[in-house]
Amino acid sequence: MNLDVSRGTDIAIVGATGKTGRAVADALDGVAVVRRLSRSAPDFPVDLETGDGLVEAFTGCRGVYFIAPNVHPNEPALLVRALDAAASAGVNHVVYHSVAWPYSPRMPHHMDKARCEEALRAFSSERGLHWTILQPCAYAQNFEAVLDGTAADLAVPYSLDTTFSFINLDDVAEVAARVLIEGPELHHGATYELGGPEALSVRDVVRLVEVATGRVVASRSSSVDEWMRLHSDSMSADEQHRLGAMFEFYDDRDFLAGSAVTATLLGREPTPVRALIS
Repeated sequence: MNLDVSRGTDIAIVGATGKTGRAVADALDGVAVVRRLSRSAPDFPVDLETGDGLVEAFTGCRGVYFIAPNVHPNEPALLVRALDAAASAGVNHVVYHSVAWPYSPRMPHHMDKARCEEALRAFSSERGLHWTILQPCAYAQNFEAVLDGTAADLAVPYSLDTTFSFINLDDVAEVAARVLIEGPELHHGATYELGGPEALSVRDVVRLVEVATGRVVASRSSSVDEWMRLHSDSMSADEQHRLGAMFEFYDDRDFLAGSAVTATLLGREPTPVRALIS
């Protein structure tokens, strides 16, 4: 793949210490020079809340991959701050990590991502920045401990029969790397929904593990209130509200995304959940 070096050659990953950022950065290693950005990064420390360090970190980069902190109370403000810094630094292409079904009024943090998508399009019209949006469905790795045998029990705060188009995080990272390397010449203005190859419930995932390995997995559905009592000490009130709303949504809705775009961008079929069982 040929890189357009007119505005720099490196690629910056905002949110590089999270599981998604690490996966995208790893997928780019050996293909591009990657700048792993975070508040604590030794080489490129940045502060999304204030914008400190962003222009310096983006200078010399041809592309930026933006991942916000999970269920942040004001993600649109973080993104606009980063877009302004990217434009000031001469970045040619920003890829925004959104979510499948961003316009879902019952899920506040999904709605924030819809607002981010609109902010990205508006900023592009005003400042000429190229953009691409990725909308992944739920990660299969959310159940990694069950898939690899680290855990033998599983409790989720929604119905065990809600179905998801679980996607392999490494597939998302591979798509992200391809979009970033091929750049805006192929991907400007595109919004890609990324789903896995089949619709599965948590009950289905547990059954796949048990059949493939002979392990017994104790699974149950807890109430949202019970889940919150167990985890509330590590979350703000806003995070509890946003996650609780999402779980309640899952309780009576499926969360599905198509796999055709994923397959096209990968050049192969997406990884099935059964392939991740060990």
